[in-house]
Amino acid sequence: MSLRIGSLAPDFTAETTQGRVSFHDWIGDSYCILFSHPKDFTPVCTTELGYMARLKPEFDRRNTKIIGLSVDPVENHTAWARDIEETQGTAPNYPMIGDTDLTVAKLYDMLPEDTSGGAEGRTPQDNATVRSVFIIGPDKRIKATFTYPMTSGRNFDEVLRLLDSIQLTVEHTVATPVNWRYGEDVIIPPSVSDEDARKKYPDGYQTLKPYLRVVKQPQ
Repeated sequence: MSLRIGSLAPDFTAETTQGRVSFHDWIGDSYCILFSHPKDFTPVCTTELGYMARLKPEFDRRNTKIIGLSVDPVENHTAWARDIEETQGTAPNYPMIGDTDLTVAKLYDMLPEDTSGGAEGRTPQDNATVRSVFIIGPDKRIKATFTYPMTSGRNFDEVLRLLDSIQLTVEHTVATPVNWRYGEDVIIPPSVSDEDARKKYPDGYQTLKPYLRVVKQPQ
């Protein structure tokens, strides 16, 4: 199954380091970051899991839950967490899914549906595509997704920036320009007429081109 922006995020039930979860119920009315890992005790992922733990208060402020995934068993995640705390200063403070039968990896199009067997005996290279990030909305729809190679650490500051943009553009009819940061000017999309823009922004906006109108970020 191919997943795209706007697709319904597949629901599942799985064991995690914080107990059994039914994914859609667990998300509730929050946003969610689901990020996956090809195997436990891999070096790049170790740094990522620790950094996400430090960022968790920022996601909490944005009504966003974090959940990790690795194809290895939950017991291995618990042992890995000790290494993460030792080397990164913070242990994971969010649930980690144990996907030993590869069900979630297949549901989320990270491994082919016809992949046989389970996690045992598989190498990180076998699971190389299980290096994805999904931003999921309260409506359980996928808002953004991307996949990194195993040798390149993911930029979770960018995930936070992207989340800010998604939440802003859902609440207000705006778009965000290149390298936008929260508090900077935004774009009025072409779907908003000049007449409606004048009503919506009585303090005015700047027209650079008929299709490119810039305004202060709405609060």
